[in-house]
Amino acid sequence: MKRFGQTILLKPEGANEYIKQHAAVWPGILKMISECNIQNYSIFRKDLVLFAYFEYVGDDFDSDMAKMAADPETQRWWDLVKPLMQPIENREAGEFWADMEEIFHLD
Repeated sequence: MKRFGQTILLKPEGANEYIKQHAAVWPGILKMISECNIQNYSIFRKDLVLFAYFEYVGDDFDSDMAKMAADPETQRWWDLVKPLMQPIENREAGEFWADMEEIFHLD
């Protein structure tokens, strides 16, 4: 299992809609997340900053993420929520949500 922490910003004009959409995530999106070996997924908000945490329990992260990205319902969901967010400036090339380095963990 690998833990992930990621961050991104909400656009001020998109914050309320983002929160509204995540209060009722489409069932097909939840199913795809599980099928792609993601568990214990949470998104936290502080003002316009989002922090996501999830655990990946599969064997091929890149393949699972490609499966998710190819899913038509996921693509529609992303078309809805991505315009509501603003990536942080210091993210790595190719990132939308910026991956964070884990520096401490206690089970």
